[in-house]
Amino acid sequence: MKRLSISILILCACFGPVAWGQQPAGKCYNHWAQFHRYNMQRWNRCENVLNVNNVGNLQLKWSYRAGYQVEYSAPAVANGVVYVGSMDGNLYALKAGTGSKLWSYHAGDWVRSSPAVANGVVYFDSNNNLDALNARTGALLWSHSPGGDSSPTVANGVVYVGGGDNVYALEASTGATLWSYTTGSFVTSSPAVANGVVYFGSEDGNVYALDANTGTLLWSYRISQQYGYSSPAVVNGVVYVGSFDHNVYALNAKTGAKLWSYLTGDVVWSSPAVANGVVYVGSIDDNVYALNARTGALLWSYTTGGWVYPSPAVANGVVYVGSDDYNVYALNAKTGAKLWSYTTGAFVASSPAVANGVVYVGSYDGKAYAFGVK
Repeated sequence: MKRLSISILILCACFGPVAWGQQPAGKCYNHWAQFHRYNMQRWNRCENVLNVNNVGNLQLKWSYRAGYQVEYSAPAVANGVVYVGSMDGNLYALKAGTGSKLWSYHAGDWVRSSPAVANGVVYFDSNNNLDALNARTGALLWSHSPGGDSSPTVANGVVYVGGGDNVYALEASTGATLWSYTTGSFVTSSPAVANGVVYFGSEDGNVYALDANTGTLLWSYRISQQYGYSSPAVVNGVVYVGSFDHNVYALNAKTGAKLWSYLTGDVVWSSPAVANGVVYVGSIDDNVYALNARTGALLWSYTTGGWVYPSPAVANGVVYVGSDDYNVYALNAKTGAKLWSYTTGAFVASSPAVANGVVYVGSYDGKAYAFGVK
């Protein structure tokens, strides 16, 4: 199944939807509006429909052919709409309940980026530009060039995104540049924002931490000769990230000091998901790993039939992840036991989103899928 060459995979840049936006304290909104949330945890703590007891009954609700391959764009789900990018150059808005097309916007280039939805606007990167569209109509509001190789993250009225060798902070309402920071190479990971700090990786092999307001460098940590495409997740003062050197790293979020690392069998392009004290991540050694978030100790691993470069999604005790073997999997978050799988028509490089009892994911077969229980 390993038909994707390293050269093709290098373009993936871990493009996933970026998971849900900021939520007021005490409130819970069951949607998945960015790739990982603004802090990149990829955990929907609000999901209460799907669980370990009923996920085995998941069935296909609908599929939508998005013109061409849905490569690395992971769906974003907000206000009853699913947003997903396609290699045909379009961003699609689909009705979450039926999969019917509401609108599409032609960006003029491949859309590997995962959309981010905030305050009625959907943001996405088409390699040439970062575009901001009216989330209801698809009308273009503004565009920023250059675009880049990462999915945008929206936090506190600011859009953070990689473009070329730079990370940009843009005013979310206008696209005006607030600041930019230049690294030594392409910025291919999606930024994570937590406690006033922006964390991201660059192909120069470093993980960076910048002041979110000014772009001032706080620290950098070199994890390998080449970074890869894993986007950091920030939880409880720790930055978790995968690396080209086959490791998963845990770094002190304030200082960048290494806390621990775990060696997998191959490159870790997957972005970690962190929930309930566990780090879930894939490797192109065909495995999904669950690691103790405090110590890095292996809790379990599950072997699929192909590379696991998408990022897992965690919701209500279940881990969802795609594989190069054409399948989407649901695994028991505590044990790693397989609860369910579905075979699509090609590689699953898109990272799943889980909201309101439905699992959404894209496939290299050109379709966006939605799975639910009757």
